Amino acid sequence: MRSLIIGGSGFVGTCLATHLIDSGHQVCGTYRNTDRQVKQQIPMYKLDVTNKKDVFDLLQKIRPDVIYHLAAQSSVARSWENSGETMDVNVKGSLHVLDAVKDLQLKSKILLTGSGEEYGETFSRHIPVTEEDRVAPANIYAVTKACQNMIGSIYAQAFQMDVRMVRAFNQIGPGQSAVFVVSDFCRQAAQIEAGKKDAVIHTGNLCARRDFTDVRDVVRAYVLLIEKGQAGETYNVGTGRCVSIGDILQIIRNQTDREIRVEPDPLKMRPSDIPVMAADIRKLQQTTGWEPQIGLEQTIREMLDYWRGVIK
Repeated sequence: MRSLIIGGSGFVGTCLATHLIDSGHQVCGTYRNTDRQVKQQIPMYKLDVTNKKDVFDLLQKIRPDVIYHLAAQSSVARSWENSGETMDVNVKGSLHVLDAVKDLQLKSKILLTGSGEEYGETFSRHIPVTEEDRVAPANIYAVTKACQNMIGSIYAQAFQMDVRMVRAFNQIGPGQSAVFVVSDFCRQAAQIEAGKKDAVIHTGNLCARRDFTDVRDVVRAYVLLIEKGQAGETYNVGTGRCVSIGDILQIIRNQTDREIRVEPDPLKMRPSDIPVMAADIRKLQQTTGWEPQIGLEQTIREMLDYWRGVIK
Protein backbone atom coordinates (compact mmCIF):
# COMPACT_ATOMS: atom_id res chain seq x y z
CA MET A 1 0.00 0.00 0.00
CA ARG A 2 1.44 3.37 -1.07
CA SER A 3 0.86 6.13 1.45
CA LEU A 4 1.45 9.81 0.72
CA ILE A 5 1.84 12.22 3.63
CA ILE A 6 1.15 15.75 2.45
CA GLY A 7 3.05 17.77 5.01
CA GLY A 8 5.41 14.87 5.68
CA SER A 9 8.30 16.96 7.00
CA GLY A 10 6.27 18.57 9.79
CA PHE A 11 5.93 17.54 13.42
CA VAL A 12 2.98 15.17 12.96
CA GLY A 13 4.01 14.10 9.46
CA THR A 14 7.47 12.99 10.58
CA CYS A 15 5.98 10.93 13.39
CA LEU A 16 3.36 9.42 11.07
CA ALA A 17 6.00 8.48 8.50
CA THR A 18 8.04 6.69 11.16
CA HIS A 19 4.98 4.77 12.35
CA LEU A 20 4.01 3.75 8.81
CA ILE A 21 7.55 2.64 7.97
CA ASP A 22 7.73 0.58 11.14
CA SER A 23 4.41 -1.03 10.11
CA GLY A 24 5.79 -2.04 6.70
CA HIS A 25 4.07 0.56 4.50
CA GLN A 26 5.52 2.19 1.40
CA VAL A 27 5.67 5.88 2.30
CA CYS A 28 6.50 9.14 0.58
CA GLY A 29 5.90 12.67 1.70
CA THR A 30 5.89 16.31 0.74
CA TYR A 31 7.57 19.37 2.17
CA ARG A 32 7.22 23.06 1.47
CA ASN A 33 10.05 24.98 3.11
CA THR A 34 12.36 22.26 4.33
CA ASP A 35 13.77 19.01 3.03
CA ARG A 36 14.06 17.42 6.46
CA GLN A 37 13.91 13.65 6.08
CA VAL A 38 12.43 11.00 8.36
CA LYS A 39 13.59 7.64 9.59
CA GLN A 40 15.01 5.38 6.82
CA GLN A 41 14.90 8.19 4.21
CA ILE A 42 11.49 8.18 2.53
CA PRO A 43 11.14 9.91 -0.86
CA MET A 44 10.20 13.57 -0.34
CA TYR A 45 8.69 15.91 -2.93
CA LYS A 46 8.59 19.67 -2.71
CA LEU A 47 4.97 20.86 -2.85
CA ASP A 48 3.04 24.06 -2.26
CA VAL A 49 -0.55 22.95 -1.72
CA THR A 50 -1.82 26.39 -2.71
CA ASN A 51 -0.61 25.65 -6.28
CA LYS A 52 -3.39 23.58 -7.85
CA LYS A 53 -1.36 22.40 -10.85
CA ASP A 54 1.54 21.23 -8.71
CA VAL A 55 -0.84 19.20 -6.52
CA PHE A 56 -2.45 17.62 -9.59
CA ASP A 57 0.90 16.78 -11.19
CA LEU A 58 2.25 15.14 -8.04
CA LEU A 59 -0.82 12.99 -7.46
CA GLN A 60 -0.82 12.00 -11.12
CA LYS A 61 2.79 10.85 -10.70
CA ILE A 62 2.42 9.01 -7.38
CA ARG A 63 -1.18 7.76 -7.57
CA PRO A 64 -1.23 6.85 -3.87
CA ASP A 65 -3.55 4.35 -2.24
CA VAL A 66 -3.76 6.51 0.90
CA ILE A 67 -3.38 10.26 1.38
CA TYR A 68 -2.82 11.75 4.82
CA HIS A 69 -3.43 15.45 4.30
CA LEU A 70 -1.53 17.13 7.15
CA ALA A 71 -0.23 20.25 5.42
CA ALA A 72 -1.64 23.24 7.28
CA GLN A 73 -0.99 26.52 8.98
CA SER A 74 -1.71 25.07 12.39
CA SER A 75 -0.97 27.86 14.86
CA VAL A 76 -4.00 29.65 16.30
CA ALA A 77 -1.82 32.61 17.24
CA ARG A 78 -0.41 32.91 13.73
CA SER A 79 -3.89 32.67 12.22
CA TRP A 80 -4.76 35.95 13.92
CA GLU A 81 -1.62 37.54 12.47
CA ASN A 82 -1.94 36.15 8.94
CA SER A 83 -5.50 35.10 8.20
CA GLY A 84 -4.98 35.11 4.43
CA GLU A 85 -2.16 32.59 4.54
CA THR A 86 -4.17 30.40 6.92
CA MET A 87 -7.16 30.45 4.58
CA ASP A 88 -5.07 29.73 1.48
CA VAL A 89 -3.18 26.78 2.96
CA ASN A 90 -5.95 25.19 5.01
CA VAL A 91 -8.94 25.65 2.70
CA LYS A 92 -7.60 26.09 -0.83
CA GLY A 93 -4.89 23.53 -0.22
CA SER A 94 -7.42 20.91 0.85
CA LEU A 95 -9.63 21.70 -2.13
CA HIS A 96 -6.71 21.23 -4.48
CA VAL A 97 -6.00 17.78 -3.04
CA LEU A 98 -9.64 16.70 -3.26
CA ASP A 99 -10.05 18.07 -6.79
CA ALA A 100 -6.90 16.30 -7.99
CA VAL A 101 -8.10 12.95 -6.62
CA LYS A 102 -11.53 13.51 -8.20
CA ASP A 103 -10.23 14.66 -11.58
CA LEU A 104 -7.69 11.85 -11.79
CA GLN A 105 -10.39 9.35 -10.77
CA LEU A 106 -8.11 7.91 -8.10
CA LYS A 107 -9.48 5.50 -5.52
CA SER A 108 -7.30 6.89 -2.75
CA LYS A 109 -8.44 6.83 0.84
CA ILE A 110 -8.06 10.38 2.17
CA LEU A 111 -7.71 11.55 5.76
CA LEU A 112 -8.34 15.28 6.31
CA THR A 113 -6.96 16.44 9.64
CA GLY A 114 -9.01 19.08 11.44
CA SER A 115 -9.06 20.37 14.99
CA GLY A 116 -11.03 20.35 18.21
CA GLU A 117 -10.90 24.14 17.89
CA GLU A 118 -13.75 23.80 15.38
CA TYR A 119 -16.26 23.33 18.20
CA GLY A 120 -15.43 26.76 19.61
CA GLU A 121 -18.23 28.24 21.68
CA THR A 122 -19.95 24.85 21.94
CA PHE A 123 -17.45 24.00 24.71
CA SER A 124 -19.16 26.58 26.94
CA ARG A 125 -22.36 24.51 26.83
CA HIS A 126 -21.21 20.90 26.54
CA ILE A 127 -18.08 19.09 27.79
CA PRO A 128 -16.83 16.76 26.41
CA VAL A 129 -18.02 17.36 22.85
CA THR A 130 -19.15 14.66 20.43
CA GLU A 131 -18.88 14.71 16.65
CA GLU A 132 -22.59 15.51 16.47
CA ASP A 133 -22.23 18.72 18.46
CA ARG A 134 -22.45 22.04 16.67
CA VAL A 135 -19.25 23.61 15.36
CA ALA A 136 -18.91 27.27 16.35
CA PRO A 137 -15.35 28.41 15.56
CA ALA A 138 -13.92 31.17 17.77
CA ASN A 139 -10.73 31.92 15.81
CA ILE A 140 -9.51 32.10 12.21
CA TYR A 141 -7.66 28.79 12.31
CA ALA A 142 -10.79 27.02 13.57
CA VAL A 143 -12.89 28.60 10.80
CA THR A 144 -10.57 27.19 8.13
CA LYS A 145 -10.62 23.72 9.65
CA ALA A 146 -14.40 23.70 9.97
CA CYS A 147 -14.61 24.70 6.31
CA GLN A 148 -12.21 21.90 5.35
CA ASN A 149 -14.37 19.40 7.23
CA MET A 150 -17.55 20.51 5.47
CA ILE A 151 -15.88 20.38 2.07
CA GLY A 152 -14.58 16.87 2.78
CA SER A 153 -18.05 15.71 3.76
CA ILE A 154 -19.57 17.20 0.61
CA TYR A 155 -16.98 15.56 -1.67
CA ALA A 156 -17.53 12.20 0.02
CA GLN A 157 -21.27 12.44 -0.62
CA ALA A 158 -21.36 14.16 -4.01
CA PHE A 159 -18.52 12.29 -5.70
CA GLN A 160 -18.48 9.03 -3.69
CA MET A 161 -14.91 9.74 -2.62
CA ASP A 162 -13.34 7.84 0.27
CA VAL A 163 -12.75 10.85 2.53
CA ARG A 164 -12.81 10.65 6.29
CA MET A 165 -12.14 13.58 8.64
CA VAL A 166 -10.69 13.94 12.11
CA ARG A 167 -10.93 16.68 14.71
CA ALA A 168 -7.68 16.26 16.61
CA PHE A 169 -7.32 17.95 19.96
CA ASN A 170 -3.99 19.30 21.28
CA GLN A 171 -1.08 17.16 20.08
CA ILE A 172 2.24 17.30 21.88
CA GLY A 173 5.53 15.43 21.81
CA PRO A 174 9.30 15.68 21.40
CA GLY A 175 10.29 17.74 18.37
CA GLN A 176 7.24 20.02 18.41
CA SER A 177 7.79 23.66 17.50
CA ALA A 178 8.04 26.13 20.37
CA VAL A 179 5.21 28.04 18.71
CA PHE A 180 3.00 25.73 20.78
CA VAL A 181 2.59 26.24 24.50
CA VAL A 182 3.87 23.00 26.05
CA SER A 183 6.93 22.90 23.81
CA ASP A 184 7.53 26.60 24.52
CA PHE A 185 7.52 25.94 28.28
CA CYS A 186 9.88 22.97 27.87
CA ARG A 187 12.26 25.04 25.76
CA GLN A 188 12.28 27.84 28.34
CA ALA A 189 12.95 25.32 31.12
CA ALA A 190 15.85 23.81 29.15
CA GLN A 191 17.29 27.28 28.54
CA ILE A 192 17.11 27.98 32.28
CA GLU A 193 18.86 24.69 33.10
CA ALA A 194 21.60 25.54 30.60
CA GLY A 195 22.09 28.98 32.15
CA LYS A 196 21.00 30.70 28.94
CA LYS A 197 18.12 32.69 30.40
CA ASP A 198 16.90 33.99 33.72
CA ALA A 199 14.97 31.50 35.85
CA VAL A 200 11.60 32.85 34.70
CA ILE A 201 9.06 31.24 32.37
CA HIS A 202 6.84 33.72 30.59
CA THR A 203 3.28 32.53 30.06
CA GLY A 204 -0.06 33.32 28.53
CA ASN A 205 -3.37 32.16 30.00
CA LEU A 206 -2.65 29.43 32.57
CA CYS A 207 -6.31 28.77 33.40
CA ALA A 208 -7.24 27.34 29.99
CA ARG A 209 -7.81 23.58 30.13
CA ARG A 210 -7.01 21.38 27.14
CA ASP A 211 -7.14 17.74 26.03
CA PHE A 212 -3.47 16.85 25.35
CA THR A 213 -2.52 13.69 23.44
CA ASP A 214 0.95 12.41 22.63
CA VAL A 215 1.53 12.74 18.88
CA ARG A 216 2.60 9.10 18.68
CA ASP A 217 -0.81 8.05 19.94
CA VAL A 218 -2.44 10.46 17.50
CA VAL A 219 -0.78 8.99 14.42
CA ARG A 220 -1.77 5.49 15.52
CA ALA A 221 -5.36 6.73 15.53
CA TYR A 222 -4.95 8.18 12.04
CA VAL A 223 -3.72 4.89 10.61
CA LEU A 224 -6.48 2.93 12.33
CA LEU A 225 -9.08 5.32 10.90
CA ILE A 226 -7.74 4.73 7.40
CA GLU A 227 -8.04 0.98 8.04
CA LYS A 228 -11.38 0.93 9.86
CA GLY A 229 -13.08 4.33 9.53
CA GLN A 230 -16.02 5.12 7.27
CA ALA A 231 -16.06 7.47 4.28
CA GLY A 232 -17.79 10.76 5.00
CA GLU A 233 -17.46 10.40 8.79
CA THR A 234 -15.71 12.67 11.29
CA TYR A 235 -13.87 11.38 14.35
CA ASN A 236 -12.60 13.18 17.44
CA VAL A 237 -9.03 12.29 18.42
CA GLY A 238 -8.02 13.08 22.00
CA THR A 239 -7.82 11.46 25.42
CA GLY A 240 -11.23 12.50 26.72
CA ARG A 241 -9.54 14.28 29.64
CA CYS A 242 -8.43 17.88 30.05
CA VAL A 243 -5.72 19.53 32.14
CA SER A 244 -4.96 23.19 32.76
CA ILE A 245 -1.99 24.93 31.19
CA GLY A 246 -0.96 25.84 34.75
CA ASP A 247 -0.88 22.15 35.70
CA ILE A 248 1.25 21.40 32.62
CA LEU A 249 3.69 24.08 33.73
CA GLN A 250 3.84 22.59 37.22
CA ILE A 251 4.69 19.15 35.80
CA ILE A 252 7.56 20.77 33.90
CA ARG A 253 8.77 22.61 37.02
CA ASN A 254 8.64 19.32 38.95
CA GLN A 255 10.89 17.69 36.35
CA THR A 256 13.71 20.21 36.70
CA ASP A 257 15.94 20.92 39.68
CA ARG A 258 15.93 24.67 39.10
CA GLU A 259 13.73 27.13 40.98
CA ILE A 260 11.63 28.69 38.22
CA ARG A 261 9.43 31.76 38.61
CA VAL A 262 6.36 32.33 36.47
CA GLU A 263 5.50 35.69 34.93
CA PRO A 264 2.58 36.51 32.61
CA ASP A 265 3.42 37.86 29.15
CA PRO A 266 0.70 39.98 27.47
CA LEU A 267 2.14 39.08 24.05
CA LYS A 268 1.25 35.43 24.68
CA MET A 269 -2.42 36.19 25.37
CA ARG A 270 -4.83 35.37 22.52
CA PRO A 271 -7.61 37.74 21.41
CA SER A 272 -10.06 34.87 22.05
CA ASP A 273 -9.39 31.84 24.23
CA ILE A 274 -11.83 29.01 24.98
CA PRO A 275 -11.69 28.15 28.72
CA VAL A 276 -12.09 24.35 28.44
CA MET A 277 -11.72 21.90 25.55
CA ALA A 278 -12.21 18.13 25.87
CA ALA A 279 -13.17 15.41 23.39
CA ASP A 280 -15.69 12.63 23.60
CA ILE A 281 -13.74 9.84 21.85
CA ARG A 282 -16.25 7.00 22.05
CA LYS A 283 -16.84 7.00 18.29
CA LEU A 284 -13.11 6.59 17.59
CA GLN A 285 -12.82 3.86 20.22
CA GLN A 286 -15.87 1.95 19.01
CA THR A 287 -14.70 2.14 15.40
CA THR A 288 -11.04 1.26 15.86
CA GLY A 289 -10.43 0.01 19.40
CA TRP A 290 -7.85 2.79 19.86
CA GLU A 291 -6.74 3.89 23.32
CA PRO A 292 -4.02 6.41 24.24
CA GLN A 293 -0.91 4.61 25.50
CA ILE A 294 1.56 7.35 26.47
CA GLY A 295 0.94 9.27 29.68
CA LEU A 296 1.22 13.04 29.98
CA GLU A 297 4.20 13.04 32.38
CA GLN A 298 6.17 10.73 30.06
CA THR A 299 5.45 12.97 27.09
CA ILE A 300 6.55 16.09 28.95
CA ARG A 301 9.71 14.37 30.22
CA GLU A 302 10.64 13.40 26.66
CA MET A 303 9.87 16.91 25.41
CA LEU A 304 12.17 18.36 28.06
CA ASP A 305 14.89 15.89 27.09
CA TYR A 306 14.47 16.89 23.44
CA TRP A 307 15.02 20.57 24.24
CA ARG A 308 17.91 19.73 26.58
CA GLY A 309 19.59 18.08 23.60
CA VAL A 310 18.96 21.09 21.38
CA ILE A 311 20.04 23.68 23.98
CA LYS A 312 23.46 22.70 25.26
